[in-house]
Amino acid sequence: MTLALAVVVLTLALPWGAVPAARRLAGLLPPREACAALTGAALLLAGGTVAALIGLLHVPFLASLERIPLSHAAAEWPAAVPVAAVAGAVLAFQAVLLVRRWYERRSLLARAWASTGGAVPDGDLLVVPDAEPQAFALPGWRGRGGRVVVTTGMLKTLGPAEREVLLGHERAHLTGRHHLWSVTAYLAAAVHPALRSLRPALDFHLERWADESAASWVGDRRLAATAIARAALAAASAEKAGKSRGPLLSVNTGPVPQRVEALLRPVPVRPRARRTQAAAAGLMTAVTVSALLGLGLAYGLHEYVECAARDLLGGCRPIGWV
Repeated sequence: MTLALAVVVLTLALPWGAVPAARRLAGLLPPREACAALTGAALLLAGGTVAALIGLLHVPFLASLERIPLSHAAAEWPAAVPVAAVAGAVLAFQAVLLVRRWYERRSLLARAWASTGGAVPDGDLLVVPDAEPQAFALPGWRGRGGRVVVTTGMLKTLGPAEREVLLGHERAHLTGRHHLWSVTAYLAAAVHPALRSLRPALDFHLERWADESAASWVGDRRLAATAIARAALAAASAEKAGKSRGPLLSVNTGPVPQRVEALLRPVPVRPRARRTQAAAAGLMTAVTVSALLGLGLAYGLHEYVECAARDLLGGCRPIGWV
């Protein structure tokens, strides 16, 4: 089991290196592809971690199913039962944290919908009578479709053309179902602490995605940059006062100066330089390999226990894991 434990340690430690690689990869890509890379990394790394823990947890149970006496299993693998107990405890903690985060998310969404009780509907737009400037995309809830929520204070802050940018930005969040991307990273962070830094990076690129959609909608990148900066500055003042309504992605999410600076540059495209493409491919390979290690570990432990069971009958001798 020495090699198995070494693989476990490697599997659980690799996300600490894979997450910075994923963030670096996202920085090389346009916003939409960056979001896909970060969300994929979150899912792969979380899945690899869970697979590794399940692989450790099921060793004693698989041994019993293969009719290997517990005393024999303990003699062959002294750490099998304690390690399985620790893996089970970690899995239970992850499950509790996942459920807690899910209910927190649902509660936040319910409160956000409740705050729009006095809103005036206009198609997919809900105008809330409130002097505080706020705007955010509100995902669907209990049969109601997603809506763009804007306060009267925000509408007064922006000019007519800037309002079009704001509405285009928030509608991009709804049509792209950005809240699902964000919640994926939020839940994945419950599986491994290294994944916590993926969500802020993902939220930033989701905002960049919406910014680019809004700029494309109005056909003026400088106007889009001005509108985003003005709306974010106004919304940030309301947030500091503790009056933010946004459940997830609002116009002032992420480092706004970087978003505005990006809008003042040309439309982002996929990297064409061979060196940059090679770096992106290498970073994605590192993330994928670190995730697949957990799956490989679970399969290897399963095969080892089965081989050990056959060895009791004189069928084979497991090597390389002890």
